[in-house]
Amino acid sequence: MRRSIRVYGLETNLAVINYDSELRRAGAHATHGWRRLAFLARRYVLGTVGLIIMLLFVWTALSADFISRYDPLTVDSAHRLAPPSAAHWLGTDSFGRDVWARIIHGARISLAVGIGSTALGATLGVIVGLISGYLSGWVDLVFQRITDILQSLPLLVLALVMTAALGPSLHNVIIAIAIPLIPTVSRVIRANTLALREQPFVEAAKSIGMSETRIAIRHVLPNTLAPLIVLATAQLGSTILTEASLSFLGLGIPEPYPSWGRMLSESAAEYVRTAPWLVIFPGVAISLAVFGTNLFGDALRDILDPRQRG
Repeated sequence: MRRSIRVYGLETNLAVINYDSELRRAGAHATHGWRRLAFLARRYVLGTVGLIIMLLFVWTALSADFISRYDPLTVDSAHRLAPPSAAHWLGTDSFGRDVWARIIHGARISLAVGIGSTALGATLGVIVGLISGYLSGWVDLVFQRITDILQSLPLLVLALVMTAALGPSLHNVIIAIAIPLIPTVSRVIRANTLALREQPFVEAAKSIGMSETRIAIRHVLPNTLAPLIVLATAQLGSTILTEASLSFLGLGIPEPYPSWGRMLSESAAEYVRTAPWLVIFPGVAISLAVFGTNLFGDALRDILDPRQRG
């Protein structure tokens, strides 16, 4: 449907989506929030599965101290390389440390790095993309050339260089993974900003004397949030996988803190035959975390961007 609205004294025709009508046409017959969520859950089953996996990891990370009987750093030489049992659900490693305790505490590290680096990279990317797209001219030229340089290197390679330069620590890993995310986010924000800055409401805001900064922040930025949310959700899985890769190579989270990638690095070569649980369970944790975020990101993209629906 189309609706005529008045913005700063100018009448503008906008294409407006009536979500209630669209849901009824799709067979939802939903008028309340919970019913809408239930309908979306049934329609996007894989996205719901991804969301459940993500929530389980978040709950596990927050409750790690309560759902584990062992300290992830405690060494017990008497029970080293013990197979999965009632005492140690996922077995123990070569130092006698409980694998279940290390995996659920490692979820904290993975989520902290994933959410922290995604938030930092998205924030810096939004700033760069918004300034580049709105001001245009020589500012856009300079920012885009820097973006091209950063984007010419793969995410893992640039993260490896940054981590090697900064040193292995939680904060340095977050920064090292966030920097390569800036070009991807800035490109998306810039493209949306270039389209929005030509809209009538921007010209109307300029005509009443509103400053360029206020227009960009108050009117242009909010209209770029939907693609930003989708992109950030999709990138979350990549950041978790990158952190595991850095830890596997010895440049991620240092010992003795539990990290899924470091658990694989310590076990893959030496114990893959004699103690396969040391490789299987951290690998499953990484796979589920990335799988869940990708499924939820795909569903979120379909919901927020109808043009992507098949």
